Amino acid sequence: MIRTIDLRGDAPAEHPDYRAHPRAGLPRVSFDVEAALLVVAPICADVRRRGLAAVAAATRRFDGVEQETLRVPAEAISGAVATVDVDVRAALEEAIRRLRRSCEAERDTDVTTRLHPGGTVTRRSVAIRRVGLYVPGGLAPLVSSVVMNVVPAQVAGVDEIALTSSPQREHHGLPHPTILAACGLLGVSEVYAVGGAQAIAMFGYGAGECRPVDLITGPGNVYVAAAKRLLASHVGVDAEAGPTEIAILADDSADASHVAVDLISQSEHDPAAASLLVTDSISLVRQVGTELDRQVAATKHAERIRASLSGPQSAIVLVDDLEHGLALVDAYAAEHLSIQTRRAPELAERVRSAGAVFVGPFSPVSLGDYCAGSNHVLPTAGCARYASGLSVRTFRREMQVVSYDEAALRQVAHHVVALAEAEDLPAHAAAVLERL
Repeated sequence: MIRTIDLRGDAPAEHPDYRAHPRAGLPRVSFDVEAALLVVAPICADVRRRGLAAVAAATRRFDGVEQETLRVPAEAISGAVATVDVDVRAALEEAIRRLRRSCEAERDTDVTTRLHPGGTVTRRSVAIRRVGLYVPGGLAPLVSSVVMNVVPAQVAGVDEIALTSSPQREHHGLPHPTILAACGLLGVSEVYAVGGAQAIAMFGYGAGECRPVDLITGPGNVYVAAAKRLLASHVGVDAEAGPTEIAILADDSADASHVAVDLISQSEHDPAAASLLVTDSISLVRQVGTELDRQVAATKHAERIRASLSGPQSAIVLVDDLEHGLALVDAYAAEHLSIQTRRAPELAERVRSAGAVFVGPFSPVSLGDYCAGSNHVLPTAGCARYASGLSVRTFRREMQVVSYDEAALRQVAHHVVALAEAEDLPAHAAAVLERL
């Protein structure tokens, strides 16, 4: 069901450079945003030109839903709250509470540096005014993504929060009721029934009742990612999220049933989801293979899971030892990294590149998807080498405030003049000298 790549000893012939470039020996899903751009560019251009009519046309074409208005009525949101399953409501409220608590600890304070008497620079943290949050509603209604997007935006102090999710034919052209219930529990009233590239264009350019936003966040498929790339020079975007992925670093102390179910849980998202097990234990490889056969057969989405696990993006990777394995998973920079080894906390402290690290046998990735208090909107496709997951900081920006009096300016003026002259920008020097 899942292939094995043996990277023990010398570099294998099919990956001759992997020792110098470890990512070369590891599988990764193909995520062709460039090709998707050809599809989404005319959609986004049409939304920019025709607004509501273009969004409605795209929704009719891709979702099979007729729309006269894009905004979800307030009574639909309140009705969803009133009818949501009591256990789901309790779980949502707990997820909100935990994430809000960790987000409140993230807020930055302003920092003022006194460089000279009368001369200060302040790094002021300010909230973004208006944001658009995208919540996927395709293969699964990701109600948890409502929580993960909205809570940090609220804690950050964003003035206006708009949220959109795909319209569902079986729900009268509205987003999934559980998604609407989460919006209601969080107090989000500006909600739209729009998905795909047209939703990103709606946020970027405005359409119907939706005014343009300053920042768009939230995961989506390749067409959503392509639309984000296309609009990135026009509006802020968080990331081009690709299919979900998990890497597990395990040794012979790991429970094979735990490892197998963790691989399966991420494969459940999407046939293109990537599952990677890195281990130095041949016995664990055999046991995990047996567990995968047993557990996948019993799952609801077995076909989807088999497609993910048997795809070129998934594999079991055999390594010489845990040091070798740690180097590989760090190079891979997984969205989710699970460490199921002896001394797992020590290894976790040495990880430099991962969206989120899950330490030990009782920290499954699905805990982070819902109720750990962490955020599940994380960098994919190796972007964790340089990018971070969604947080309060995503919804705030730094603004520098410079305040110098005359004495402070005189103290540094000759340096400003010298550098301005070195760059052949005499008017820059004059802007200082004229004041003195």
